[in-house]
Amino acid sequence: MSSSKLLRGTFILTGGVFLSRILGLIYVFPFYQLVGKQGGALYSYGYVPYTLFISIATMGVPLAVSKFVSKYNALGEYAIGRKLFRSGIMLMAVTGFLAWLILYMSAPLLAPFVVNDDGHGNSIADVTSVIRAVSFALLLVPMMSLIRGFFQGYESMGPTALSQVVEQLVRIVFLLAGSYIVLRIFDGSLVTAIQVATFAAFIGAVGGLAVLFMYWFKRKSFLDELLKQDRGTIHMSLTEMYKELIAYAAPFAFVGLAMPLYQLIDQFTFNKAMASIGLGAISEDAYGIFNVWAQKLVIIPVTLATSFSLTLIPTITKAYVKGESKRLRKYLNDTFQVVMFITLPAVIGMALLSEYVYAAFYSYDPLGTEVLRAYAPTAIFFALFSVTAAILQGINKQKFTVISLTIGLLFKLLFNYILIVSFETVGAILATTIGYALSVGLNLWVIHRYTNYRYHFVAKRVLFMGILTTMMCAVVWPIVKLLDRFLHYNGSMIQSVIIVACGGGIGAAVYFYLSKRSNLLYALFGNRFSFLRKKEKKAVS
Repeated sequence: MSSSKLLRGTFILTGGVFLSRILGLIYVFPFYQLVGKQGGALYSYGYVPYTLFISIATMGVPLAVSKFVSKYNALGEYAIGRKLFRSGIMLMAVTGFLAWLILYMSAPLLAPFVVNDDGHGNSIADVTSVIRAVSFALLLVPMMSLIRGFFQGYESMGPTALSQVVEQLVRIVFLLAGSYIVLRIFDGSLVTAIQVATFAAFIGAVGGLAVLFMYWFKRKSFLDELLKQDRGTIHMSLTEMYKELIAYAAPFAFVGLAMPLYQLIDQFTFNKAMASIGLGAISEDAYGIFNVWAQKLVIIPVTLATSFSLTLIPTITKAYVKGESKRLRKYLNDTFQVVMFITLPAVIGMALLSEYVYAAFYSYDPLGTEVLRAYAPTAIFFALFSVTAAILQGINKQKFTVISLTIGLLFKLLFNYILIVSFETVGAILATTIGYALSVGLNLWVIHRYTNYRYHFVAKRVLFMGILTTMMCAVVWPIVKLLDRFLHYNGSMIQSVIIVACGGGIGAAVYFYLSKRSNLLYALFGNRFSFLRKKEKKAVS
């Protein structure tokens, strides 16, 4: 495969994933205006178990199938990949059906663990109906994952990228339009609107699958030609094939379960813990703020940071395999610095402007402000966990990711209830933050242990980034307060958008300027910003 084709494929896939994630973040803002805090909580009650079941049903299949097919295609054994594809489609159809059946039938059993029929907020019947509505997507998504992985194994990233974007677009359009029609045109109930919103996952899967089928029929003749060139020197039974596939898939699957498992613990403990301290009347509103609305904002800097830093992972793998310790150190330095360079100022800025940020995207809410301010720094650990897990995969130590994640989840499980009772909503955030911090700490130790990598240089750079971030905040905060007074701020969305736009824009400009003047920008991104140096030289001359 030529390097230009590799770069093109990586760019297409990264672009598709990034666009899909951005779409998945943007839709929540108009959705909030339609369904509010109680609707957001109910939506989450359905989506969290669905996400967990999807992760189990697909078991890291796209990346594992891609790796498997690519390996045997490189050996000229095209029939093995096709054999896996044929049996895999049937297997994914079966696992999808079983996952749907189990989730659909167990919904009445799961719902009582989430809410109580005490007259406050959503009922057990409401939660049951929403879980059942979203469960139908399980019938299609596993098959779609396998087809995506198969195409990626042939170094064709377009089908995955386009199908992800179409799936997301179709889902969002159906979700927003359906909710609007139910609530505003037919004056229907909130529960019905959320049922429609969660069923949108199935409609989105239909759209994504249609794109993949289009690619399949378009490229089948080409794939059949390659099949005729099969060398036929390797013969594998289905048992041998799936044994190898599971070895590839298991680490990917477990890492993918991280966020759903943390959210599932909150789903089963949050409302009951809040009720035990006399806050049952507001627990669902608080849960919606914490686990849906604020979480979507916190994930934005994580998406940006990991999109940049994870592009370095293939080079880390190559340097480790070849034993090039000097290059490996450089790539690790670059990866950690890039993720912190983007995440640190973003989350500190979000915490600083939490009152205005939450009001700009949703509505003014003191609890939303408090939750976002406490939750924003957790994004640093979200980003570091994704990156360190990918690095461990690259150096073939992925088993430690499973161990570290288990330790973090055990902490969350053991202390979540206690911390919620002690600190209310912020307690759930503390349990998540500490759990992820424990996982990241172990991952970092394992990286040091098996690569002899030392963190002194990165620690100094991160400290310097912290100083730049502090200087940025020192400039932004007085300006924001002046704007607050000038606009006679009353919590309106328009005023909040103005303050966030001005404060965020000035903060980004200050941080960028300080990074450029200190040469940190050039040290991290090299030639990408070399044009700025040329302009400076011309200005001086």
